[in-house]
Amino acid sequence: MSRAEPLPQPLSIWIVNPFDDIPGEGIPPLRYWSLARVLAGRGHDVIWWSANWSHRRKARRNVPLGIREEEGFAVRLVAVRPYEKNVSLARLNSHRDFGRTFERLATESVASGQLERPDLIIASLPPLEGPEAVARLAGRLDALFVLDVMDVWPETFARLVPGPQWLRKIIAPFFLGGMERRRNEIVAAADAVSAASRNYLDSVVGAAAGKPTHVCPLGAYLQEYPEPPRLSPLEADAARAAAVDQQAAAKPLVCVYSGALEAGQDVETAIGAARQLSAAGIDAEIHIAGGGSLEDRLRAAAAGQRGSCRLVVHGLLDRTEHSRLLATADVGLVLVKPESLVAIPYKACEYAAAGLAIVNSLPGELAALVDRYDAGATYAAGDASSLAGAIGMLARDRIRLATCRANARRLAEGEFDREKLYP
Repeated sequence: MSRAEPLPQPLSIWIVNPFDDIPGEGIPPLRYWSLARVLAGRGHDVIWWSANWSHRRKARRNVPLGIREEEGFAVRLVAVRPYEKNVSLARLNSHRDFGRTFERLATESVASGQLERPDLIIASLPPLEGPEAVARLAGRLDALFVLDVMDVWPETFARLVPGPQWLRKIIAPFFLGGMERRRNEIVAAADAVSAASRNYLDSVVGAAAGKPTHVCPLGAYLQEYPEPPRLSPLEADAARAAAVDQQAAAKPLVCVYSGALEAGQDVETAIGAARQLSAAGIDAEIHIAGGGSLEDRLRAAAAGQRGSCRLVVHGLLDRTEHSRLLATADVGLVLVKPESLVAIPYKACEYAAAGLAIVNSLPGELAALVDRYDAGATYAAGDASSLAGAIGMLARDRIRLATCRANARRLAEGEFDREKLYP
C-alpha cells in the first residue's frame, strides 16, 4: 500500500500505550480509552496494546471479560516486570520489556494470521521503547505511524540530576543525550505527530518538521459532572453578596487534590498551607486523593492536623468515589512542580469539568487559560503561604468563588470537552 494513497475504510488500528488505566480499573476514561472509543464508534477495528502492570495502582492487572462487547475495541496486555517507583531502574527495565515483548507478540500474531495487519499504529511517548518498536513494525507491516507526545521526554528527567540548577544544565546532556537522540529518531520515523499540549509539540518540533501535526488536550467528559451554581448579575451586587457570604459562612471551603503522590507533585506544600489556614481561623478542608510514595507522610500530617482546616487523605478512589468527591468540592488544587515540565494535567481538566475554582502552580499554558477565563488563582509552588493565601481568598470571598467556579466550567466547555476534541 502506497502511503500517498488514501487508506481503506474501515481501518485496522492499533493503539500502543502501557500507562493509562484500561476498562474495568475504576476511574473515568483517560486519553487512550477515550480515543479507542471514538475510533471504534466510527467502525474501525481497534486493538489497544497495554502492559499487564498498572502504572497508577502498581499492581498486576488482567483484561476484564466483555470489553469488546461493551466498548467496541479489544485490549491486549504485554507481560512486563513490575516497578514500585516512577523514577527507578526497575521502571526503565519494565519499559524495555514492554517494547521487546510487544514487538515480538505483534510480529508473531500477524505472521500466524491471528491478527490482521494494522493500517495505522498510534503510540504514546513516553515511553521510548513502545514507539521505537512501533517504528520498526510500521516499516515491516507497511502501516502508518502516528506518535502522540504526552510529556516533555526525556527533558523532564533533568530535575533529577543532582546539584544546583546551573550545574544541572551542564551535566544533564551527558545523562540524557542518548535518550534525546532516541526520541528524535522516533519523531523522524513517524508519519505524523500529535500532542497533548502545544508545549509538548514544541518540544519535538525540530524533528517533526514537515510532518502533519495536531494538538489535542487530555480533556474530560463534561456530562459526568453537574454544572456549578451560576450567579446572575443582580445576585452579584453588594447586598446580594453579603447575603451569600452569610449563607456560606457555615460551610467550610472544600478543596481537593486528585493525582499521584510523588516527587514531581507539590502536594506536600498542602501540609504547611493547612497549618497556616488553621492559624488564620479559616474553615476549610483539603482532601487528597491518590497513591504514591508520599502517601504515608501525608497521612501522618493529616493525623496531626488541628484547628479549623482539616487535611483528609483518601488514598486511591474508584470512579464513583472520585466523582462524588469532586462533586462535593469547591476548589481543585493543581499541586505540581513547574520543573516537572507538565503542561495541562488530567486533574486540571477534571476540575474544570466539575466546575471547581482552580488553584494552580503551573506557569505557561494552564496559567494562561485560568487567567483568560478568570477561573481561579495562581500560587508559587513550594510556598505554603502562597497556597494558603489563594485558598483563604476564595474562602473569604464566596462571590469570587462562585464566579471562578462558573468560569472554570466555561473553560472546560471551551477547551477540554472530549466529546468535541477526540472526534
